[in-house]
Amino acid sequence: MNKTIVLACFLAVTMIYSCKKKGKESHPEVKVVFKKKQVVYQVFTRLFGNTNNNNKPWGTIEENGVGKFNDFTNTALKEIKDLGVTHIWYTGVPHHDVITDYTEYGISNDDPDVVKGRAGSPYAVKDYYNVNPDLAENPANRLEEFKALIERSHKAGLKVIIDIVPNHVARNYQGLTNPDGVNDFGANDDKSVAYRVDNNFYYNPAESFKVPVFERDYKPLGGDNHPLSDRQFDENPAKWTGNGSRLSQPNFHDWYETVKVNYGISPDGKKDFDELPEGYENEGFRKHFEFWQDKTVPNSWDKFKDIALYWLDMGVDGFRFDMAEMVPVEFWSYMNSSIKTKNSDAFLLAEVYNPSLYRDYIKKGKMDYLYDKVELYDTIKHVMQGHGKTDNIPPIQEGLKDIEHHMLHFLENHDEQRIASPEFAGSPDKGKPAMVVSATISTSPTMIYFAQEVGEDGSENAGFGKPSRTSIFDYIGVPTLQKWVNDKQFDGGKSTEEEKALRDFYKRLLNFTINSSALASNYEDIHLYNRNNTEGYNDKVLSFVRWSTDEKLIIISNFDDTNTYNFNLEIPENVIKKWQMEDGNFNTNDELYNQYSSSLNIEDSKGIINMEIKPLESFILKIK
Repeated sequence: MNKTIVLACFLAVTMIYSCKKKGKESHPEVKVVFKKKQVVYQVFTRLFGNTNNNNKPWGTIEENGVGKFNDFTNTALKEIKDLGVTHIWYTGVPHHDVITDYTEYGISNDDPDVVKGRAGSPYAVKDYYNVNPDLAENPANRLEEFKALIERSHKAGLKVIIDIVPNHVARNYQGLTNPDGVNDFGANDDKSVAYRVDNNFYYNPAESFKVPVFERDYKPLGGDNHPLSDRQFDENPAKWTGNGSRLSQPNFHDWYETVKVNYGISPDGKKDFDELPEGYENEGFRKHFEFWQDKTVPNSWDKFKDIALYWLDMGVDGFRFDMAEMVPVEFWSYMNSSIKTKNSDAFLLAEVYNPSLYRDYIKKGKMDYLYDKVELYDTIKHVMQGHGKTDNIPPIQEGLKDIEHHMLHFLENHDEQRIASPEFAGSPDKGKPAMVVSATISTSPTMIYFAQEVGEDGSENAGFGKPSRTSIFDYIGVPTLQKWVNDKQFDGGKSTEEEKALRDFYKRLLNFTINSSALASNYEDIHLYNRNNTEGYNDKVLSFVRWSTDEKLIIISNFDDTNTYNFNLEIPENVIKKWQMEDGNFNTNDELYNQYSSSLNIEDSKGIINMEIKPLESFILKIK
């Protein structure tokens, strides 16, 4: 098999690929096996190492403190790696709008009237060729400090992911350290027209931007005085807002701190670029890369491609793309094929919420992974809250079985409520069965959000950010994490026994997932079979099986926080036949805590295990 075939199959998935041999059209069937599962640790970089617990609403950087790149010490990174993590997503790295004054470093001040929070939104990027000055011990040396963090992360065995936000940029975008020949977004735009294919932004000619009418009692910076907080922002002509609003005075609930990037789609929806030929959804990234080589693409496409390649050159191993579905899929073919051509192992994760677009963004857009938010996450959340049924989970896996490897699973991220918050589940323990299911039901990567593993409830009133979600807009401390950080010893020295036990659970689970061959291979539901055939088995319990040639697992979780269930779990005949097992008794052992064992009795090609499962308990039973 030549290198082209190997690269076309880089995901190493258990499915059949159509590949091309060099110089000759052919479609051999190539069966390959998934690599081991991956685990992404999303960390909000500015909050991780902050040991200040003042937590004043709308507090300044001096009052509430801020974490730094240098807080990710070798010890801290080793502890994250040992949790069972393969990739670390440093959220909030590119230089975005902040209110802290860095003018002595040549950085212009940002206007509170178009900045959300005092620390600013990480998704209003001001300069893509540098990093957030808040995160550096010496802001003049901030890029070198981040390069050193990349090196430490790699030394710890972690791959590095950062954000790219292609749909929008900050209203006051200004690159201070652009490479030679790189112009800022909008620098060469014709602002006399609403649209031109090579304009980076959309405009309302002859109209000036107006700050939104703020609702209720909202005041920038909580009402603190600031010389730029005057309900004025100089933008003439007005640009369209990031979420697509064409109003020169956007609504308060619009993404008014950002402007929409133009990808060559006219206001009436016409695409001023080439579209992919029919059948290209079945082609590999190299074929996509070749397709674009003789095509003229909009200027914004090249700008973002160059940004991605710049960070790859610095050592970044992948990207999380914000609101990817708001950008045409053809751009992603162009962008991602360029990334993969440079680094075929780059990890590409996209925020796409419309299930009807999943396959286009994976197959045409060449994304590795998408959030499984509106199906698996939302369904599991309802079950955790007590008003959903586990019966709804197996059909999700069935509906996504052709792309299941590409649907990244999570229970928390920066956009979602903390599990322990009253608004979600009210207890971190309710996340345990959900986490077992989320992490073991497919071959896809698992993601956890920093402090999820110690039960953070996100209850702080940070200012712009509201309780239940750890604020991404404010300078704030994360109390349960701070106890684990323990004055930067990163040893859990101040954690409660409950927090230590929870972290131990995550560590056991995640390390098992990244070392299991079965979790990188076959899946079959047995839940719906047991719902129809097993007395005492109900819609608070979920079960399924996973297997490979050398490992057979029976996974069962109880989402009920009150009741213990006893029943004879049945393993259907079709599963026993796939396992090629004969009648007899076989020992099983729980791989999570090694404190539960049972016997699988196979008779007439049907398996039975007598189960007792306590509230919020899960078992990963390995057949010996």
